[in-house]
Amino acid sequence: MSSEILQILASSLNPDPNTRISAELRLSEIFSNPETAVGLSSITVAQDVDVSLRQITAIVLRKYVNERWSPFFNSFKGNAPPVEVKARVREALFKALSDPNRKIRSSSAHTLSLIAGSDWPDEYPDLLNGLIRLLSSSSLDSVHGSMQVFNEFIKTDLTEDQILPVLRDLLPVLLNILGSTQHTPYTRARAVSVFRQCITTLYMVKEQHPQAVKEATGSILPVWIDAFKVLLNASPENDVQNVPSWDGLAIRIEIFKTLDTIQLGFARSLAPHYGDFLNIALSHLRTLLPTFSSAESPSLSEEDEPISLSMLGCPIIDFIAVITRGSKAKFWLTPSNVEALVVVLCGWMQMTDEDEENWANDANAFVAHEDDETQSYSLRVAGLDLVANLVEREPGVTISALSQAISKIVPESQQARKSGSTEWWRPLEAAFAALGSVSEGIMDYVDDELEAGRPKVIDIEYLLSEVIPQLLSLSECPFLQGRSFVFASQFSKLLPSQLAGQYMSAAIDVLEADSAGIPIKVSAVKAIQNFATGMDDSILVPFAFRITKDLGPFLLATTEDTLSLVLETLSSVLDIGKSSWVTAELAEQIVAATLQVWINNNKDPILISILTEIYTSLSKSRPEIYQALVKGALPTLCNAIATAKPTESWITSSAIELVSSIISGAPDSGLGDGFFSTLAPSLFECLRQAEDRDVLQNGVLCLTYIIRKDIGQILSWKDTSGRSGIDNVLVVIAKLLENEDESGGLVIGDLIIHLLRGASSSVVGVLPELLQAMIRRMLTAKTATFIQSLVIPFAYLVQSERDTVLSLLEGININGRSGLDILIQTWCENAEVFQGFWPSRVSTLGLCQLFVSERPGLQNLTVKGDLIVKPETRDVIITRSRAKQTPHEFTRISFPVKALKIIINDLRSNGESATMAAQGGVIDADSDDGDDDWEDEDSVNPLNKDEIAFLSDILGPKGTAFDEDDIPGDDDDEDLKNDPISQMDMTSHLISFMKESAARNTNNFSEIVGQTSAEEMLVIQRVLAEPRGG
Repeated sequence: MSSEILQILASSLNPDPNTRISAELRLSEIFSNPETAVGLSSITVAQDVDVSLRQITAIVLRKYVNERWSPFFNSFKGNAPPVEVKARVREALFKALSDPNRKIRSSSAHTLSLIAGSDWPDEYPDLLNGLIRLLSSSSLDSVHGSMQVFNEFIKTDLTEDQILPVLRDLLPVLLNILGSTQHTPYTRARAVSVFRQCITTLYMVKEQHPQAVKEATGSILPVWIDAFKVLLNASPENDVQNVPSWDGLAIRIEIFKTLDTIQLGFARSLAPHYGDFLNIALSHLRTLLPTFSSAESPSLSEEDEPISLSMLGCPIIDFIAVITRGSKAKFWLTPSNVEALVVVLCGWMQMTDEDEENWANDANAFVAHEDDETQSYSLRVAGLDLVANLVEREPGVTISALSQAISKIVPESQQARKSGSTEWWRPLEAAFAALGSVSEGIMDYVDDELEAGRPKVIDIEYLLSEVIPQLLSLSECPFLQGRSFVFASQFSKLLPSQLAGQYMSAAIDVLEADSAGIPIKVSAVKAIQNFATGMDDSILVPFAFRITKDLGPFLLATTEDTLSLVLETLSSVLDIGKSSWVTAELAEQIVAATLQVWINNNKDPILISILTEIYTSLSKSRPEIYQALVKGALPTLCNAIATAKPTESWITSSAIELVSSIISGAPDSGLGDGFFSTLAPSLFECLRQAEDRDVLQNGVLCLTYIIRKDIGQILSWKDTSGRSGIDNVLVVIAKLLENEDESGGLVIGDLIIHLLRGASSSVVGVLPELLQAMIRRMLTAKTATFIQSLVIPFAYLVQSERDTVLSLLEGININGRSGLDILIQTWCENAEVFQGFWPSRVSTLGLCQLFVSERPGLQNLTVKGDLIVKPETRDVIITRSRAKQTPHEFTRISFPVKALKIIINDLRSNGESATMAAQGGVIDADSDDGDDDWEDEDSVNPLNKDEIAFLSDILGPKGTAFDEDDIPGDDDDEDLKNDPISQMDMTSHLISFMKESAARNTNNFSEIVGQTSAEEMLVIQRVLAEPRGG
């Protein structure tokens, strides 16, 4: 068999394509024979076979394992080989781990790792012991081969029960390998990598085995941490100077990654060594910076792995960031250390030749690199993250250090330029990038210092007036030139009016210059975007028209990230002076260009969202601009809605979204003649046929906007069959009520609410059928948002038509249940999870109305009450299986009692709990988790004062604001914000409601109060004890 395989493999290398294809087909055929695996494995370890054939055999064997070894693998086909064949293959591969040829070892290790994932431990129980024996051997080859298996094995295959016993045998061997210079740097680095995987696994099992893990880490970590110190204290210059390769860096890379892992999982063990390791990290950055700035790294290591100083710089910077986030490293953040760190970071954040080449020719890559949300990980990103972290943690020290750093870098760069260096601009560009990235933090801190009567620690104004202007025309250094524009725009709030105008004019000149390249033009656009949001309108308005005209050509010449930047900039410019400077002719040009952008990119949700902002801004401008927008955009969008194929739902959905954006900013006078008659035929036909969720949701939102803005056009319009606009809207509602997909959630409820608010007289004839359909849908509704959409319209109607609605509900019978019973049961079970300011208020007011009605049909209803806590479930975590065995049970109480309980809870969540809850301050419950040993593990990353204050603002007094829904949010539309229900003093109203109910003994108030909980009763007592008007 082996001879046939060798012949086939030799033929597969033949330059003749026919011979090669025949060999590959024959190879696929013999895969069905289990003996093929034995033949492949024996050739792999055969020392008398040519090495190139052995290497290709090892690769083919890996393919065999993936396809034929076990159903465990996704690509498995056919039948697995017999047990005895597997044993022979595993034995050969294990032997290959000690092969003299490194590539044979590596390939065999990879294949054996695959097999381990399938066979260990059941079919291959002796693997671990065998690997540890190899690691402990004196053979460097054996150690290298087994280490590669372990690197994968620990990562993927060891379970929580297996890791602790394995570590006792494995880690001492790994430590010996790490400390032995006879092994290659990569083998020693893999020892650290395997150790890191072990630490990660220990962290994962810490909760299940707290004492065992504590003992393990207590004995393991100190030894390894000391070993790391010894290795890192050796000068890193030894690994990069006068050496054939930089393989020695691999050990340092793995150590810093591992220190990061230890910090995240077992910080208490590392905390006593923070100072030492931070000093080492800073020393590494300073020592290696000259080599990083000037030398080309060897392209490949001895193991054909790429290695570079950036691969070391990133984990070092990440490690410093992780450590300095915690309070226990505060002692190290002295002015001298922070200044040295900031200076050296500016060096490591310099643009590389590769960056320069990529960004000069690819605008999208350049924009993506500048965008906080799309940045791919790099040295610059890591450095900027660390600078931001330092400014947040220690603003005074860090901003002062940034000031000292820029004071050094500016003259040093100028001197380097005079000396003829072509690289003089790189440190300066990196320094401006660092300063600009924390511009808001710097300006906030300087403002606070000045307000406190203290001097500024950094003089940004000097840079803006004396340094930056000299760089704005530096076309021979486009990246520094562009950075200067962006830097100035990031601090635009500090620019005096005259200087601000000069900067804006210079940026526009760049846009209009034919000779400017990609980096400077993109930077100018980014700068203009920042200027547009940071400068006063009085400065910006004179430039706005010219900027918009200049951005126009970019809209049709850019793509992806660059197009997003141009659109965002246009959107920001249109916000200047509320678009008062836009002419009808310019609006037409904007509409034409943006429609083409939409046609070319209607699958891109980010671009669509920016386009909606642009259309809303234009729509909110003067009436003639609105008219130009409608005239230019509406016919095209309506045509798209009407003609898009069902398989191209994104076209329909985005077109409707753009129409909605036009409507949302329409004048108070209405949508204008003919708007709805142009839109309605295509919109209603689309919604009648549509099944796509986004199309239906956007369509409903569009109809809701129309009802809010100009319901008269819906009321007066009729389709070709004579059906009214309102009837068509009701058809849409009926379709969505019948739809099993509830993802539309709140949008259908909003449509119904606004229809009832704006056209109640027009729907009164069909109201019974509509309400019955909503009641019927309640029986099958599952999601909270959809249930809310069904209940809130009833809560609203109860305010004005209580008795009529209740009579109607009592007359509805569905499967033996009255409509009133279905509504009340659904309402009471979900009232406390309703979302939104206005809906929550309407629900509570509706319950008040139902309570005071004293209607017998309501008094006799029983609903779900409080959870019954059983002895077997008290203080027990309820798992899914336990919940099936012991399902929750609730009390049954009368509706008036439940309504009162909900109203009390709403009164408390409206801010009254601070005065009405039990007195005595915050309850300090003793922890009984038995995990005191780990109590400081997370405290190394405590919240700072600003974060605590921020959370306090969110939580409010004693945490009450966490659930508080008594503030109108952005999601509440303007109509509902201005509704009397939103404007009323809810707390005063509920207090009055309770006092009136008590005084009149509504619903036998004095008796049902006794059915509330002790806390609820205390709230009622305090309310009743308050003086009138208090």
